[in-house]
Amino acid sequence: MSADVSRQFVSEQFAAAGADSALDAALRIDSTVMLIDDPVKRVDNMTMAWGLEGRVPFLDHELVELAAACPPELKLAHGGKGVLKNAARALLPAEVVDRPKGYFPVPGIRHLEGDLLEQVRGALTSEAARARGLFRPAYVQALFARPNDRSNLGVNILWQLGLLELWLQGLPSRCAPRPG
Repeated sequence: MSADVSRQFVSEQFAAAGADSALDAALRIDSTVMLIDDPVKRVDNMTMAWGLEGRVPFLDHELVELAAACPPELKLAHGGKGVLKNAARALLPAEVVDRPKGYFPVPGIRHLEGDLLEQVRGALTSEAARARGLFRPAYVQALFARPNDRSNLGVNILWQLGLLELWLQGLPSRCAPRPG
């Protein structure tokens, strides 16, 4: 049986000096390992790829140091956003501060039919889509036979593929993926 390298790493991090609580040790791993190699790096790569300059204001070192100095009960208040929410209450209405977490979903539809289905069919069977070679034609045709079937995650796969192809067709040719 091989060693559990992940468990060993986390144990070493938790045993290292400088964290007053298990929460502080876990946050130290987040701020020194997870943030650096995952979301911050992805934001940087994606914005730079498109000539954009992204900012992460909540990662300003002085703000991070202030947050790290807060007692654990403040760090955990209101799902970890208590201090931020309390500061925002003077500036924003309660319906903004207390709204549930949201996301930016791909537009969902209940029934892929009519003109919208034909637009997706046109995109996925177009010369551009065939030349790109991202989608297996037989699989796409099977999806067209049952256009409203959902994946095990509850999403309409045909709609997702159609949106991707429509987006790719809208990109300047120098940005769109090339076959092969």
